[in-house]
Amino acid sequence: MFKRIKQDIQVVFERDPAARSVLEVLLCYSGLHAIWMHRISHRLFLSGWILAARLISNLARFLTGIEIHPGATLGEGLFIDHGTGIVIGETAEIGDNVTLYQGVTLGGTGKEKGKRHPTVGNNVVIASGAKVLGSFKVGDNSKIGAGSVVLKEVPPNSTVVGIPGRIVWHEGRRIDNTQTVDLIDLDHNDLPDPIVEMMMCMQRNMHRMEKRIGELEEELKKK
Repeated sequence: MFKRIKQDIQVVFERDPAARSVLEVLLCYSGLHAIWMHRISHRLFLSGWILAARLISNLARFLTGIEIHPGATLGEGLFIDHGTGIVIGETAEIGDNVTLYQGVTLGGTGKEKGKRHPTVGNNVVIASGAKVLGSFKVGDNSKIGAGSVVLKEVPPNSTVVGIPGRIVWHEGRRIDNTQTVDLIDLDHNDLPDPIVEMMMCMQRNMHRMEKRIGELEEELKKK
C-alpha cells in the first residue's frame, strides 16, 4: 500500500510543476484524494457492497468535486489535475499513465445496459472540459483537446479537437505530415485548429484566383 502511495505522489511531481513538497501533495491535491477514495469504494463494489461503495463515492464527490463511479476501473499512474467537475462513469476503464484535467467527462450516450462508457488507453491526455461519450476506445498515446466532444473511436497515437471531435494528428504525424507527436505530451494548449486551417486554405485559393484573373485581364488588354 505504501509503495503505491509513494508512486501516486511521484506521479504528481512528474506532471505538475506547482507541486513543491510531499506534505503539500498529501494535503492539498484533491485528485489524489479522489483516486485513493475510489480504490476503497471500488474494492467494496467488487465485493458486492454496492451501497457502501456508492456512499464513499458520494463523499469523495462532496470533498473533492470529482465524481468517480465505484465500478470504474483506474490504471496505474493516473493524474487528475485541478479535477473539479470530472465525471467518470460506471463502466469506464482508464489505462496507465493517463492525465485528466478539470471538467472532463467519461460518460455514456443513452440508457443501454452493459458497457456504455469509454475505454481510455495508456499515456492518454484529456484536456479541460473534454467530453468522451460512448463505449468505444481512445487509443494509446492519444490526446484530446480542451472542450472537445468525442463520440467515435480514436486510434492510437492521435490528437482529437473540436465538436464533434476530429482527428488532426495520427501515428505521430499531423495529417499534413509536417509535425510529430511526443509520447506523453502535456501541451494540450498547443493544438491545431482545423476550422482556421480550412479558412486559410480558402484564402490561399482566393489569392491564386485573383492573381490568375489579373493575368487574364492583362492578356485581354494586349489583344
